Amino acid sequence: MKVGIIGSGGREHALCVSLKKSSKISKIFCFPGNAGTNSLAENVNLDIKNFEKLKNFIINEKIEIVIVGPEKPLVDGIEDFLRKNKIKVFGPSKVASQLEGSKIFTKKICEKYSIPTAKFGIFESSDKAKRFLDECSHPIVVKADGLASGKGVYICEKTKESKNAVEEIFQGKFGKAENVLIEEFLEGEEMSFFIVSDGKTYKEFGTAQDHKRVLEGDKGKNTGGMGAYSPSRLETDELRKKILNKIIEPTLIALRELNTCYKGFLYAGLIIVKGEPFLIEYNVRMGDPECQTILPRLKNDFGEIINAVVTEELNSLNIDWSDDKSLCLVVCSKGYPDKYEDNVEIKNLNQINLKDNEYIFHAGTKVINSKVFSSGGRVLNFVVKSNDFKKSREKAIDLIKELNWENGFFRKDIGHKVIDK
Repeated sequence: MKVGIIGSGGREHALCVSLKKSSKISKIFCFPGNAGTNSLAENVNLDIKNFEKLKNFIINEKIEIVIVGPEKPLVDGIEDFLRKNKIKVFGPSKVASQLEGSKIFTKKICEKYSIPTAKFGIFESSDKAKRFLDECSHPIVVKADGLASGKGVYICEKTKESKNAVEEIFQGKFGKAENVLIEEFLEGEEMSFFIVSDGKTYKEFGTAQDHKRVLEGDKGKNTGGMGAYSPSRLETDELRKKILNKIIEPTLIALRELNTCYKGFLYAGLIIVKGEPFLIEYNVRMGDPECQTILPRLKNDFGEIINAVVTEELNSLNIDWSDDKSLCLVVCSKGYPDKYEDNVEIKNLNQINLKDNEYIFHAGTKVINSKVFSSGGRVLNFVVKSNDFKKSREKAIDLIKELNWENGFFRKDIGHKVIDK
């Protein structure tokens, strides 16, 4: 069958690589894709915000399933639009996508269904939020309500810092803001937990640990993700049961009571405090760069999983995983997440000889006259799967050194909690 992938990042290249191996898939289209997907699929330079043009192309090319990579089209209702036009979509409805589209929507579900999460307050004006902050102990967390590409969260050590965060949010740094969310800071270790659901049943889909901060030692500004490893070092059978029983299943019940169901990947961003899971946030798609570490560990035919989800037959599959460890280092343009130079040629890519279990997933890249250029802040993902996280990290660093791209930088300490413990 023919499939389409919406998106242009490292996640979408990883999805493309896994689907290319599938016996179910005859052709892949990427909207718009990147320099990495260009060698595996047909990149289609269509505006993904124009649902009508997308629909027409999908129908004309007889694409049977559309997989939505990023969150914005889902929050904007692409699943509902395509489904009404009899096109099968791997991804949740507009209502279900509010789990990521509105942090306040998710917090209210947590409140109603007793899902463990940080204590919080919702404020509709800067003045009210600031008066509340005067009474708070710090550190404290200030969040923009809507989508912010992973950057709308402030962990503030002092009152002045938290008030500045409130100002930035209400001044429109992440788009028009009608509310701000302020919540207690929970001391613990983060964990990314994934499921895949067909609307009737669900299966676990791995765990990972992401590193959001731009600088080594988990310091500096938040980013879309500087690297990740899978599985999470916190994963145990007991913790998994708690996450499913206390967080995932009540959320799926809540959505059914809103007359919608959940199809696709659901990503729970958690903090584990003394063995107990608390929900930080939901993402309504596979994480990036977590996806790049999880998919290489999958033993199943990925195309079969995608098809089982859209046909609501997921219950017929068992999902199997390699015991290997997978680690990803993200190479970024110098200056990211602030100002950086774009359109810089990336030479030597073709000279790198990747062995089995070694991957380079493109993120912010494009092809011009058969040459690869940077096209964004996060540019390349170097992923290595082995029986040891330390070996994986060392090999990934060696590959990046082999690339020797002068406009790039990366964190050398990804996985430090599990490697350097």
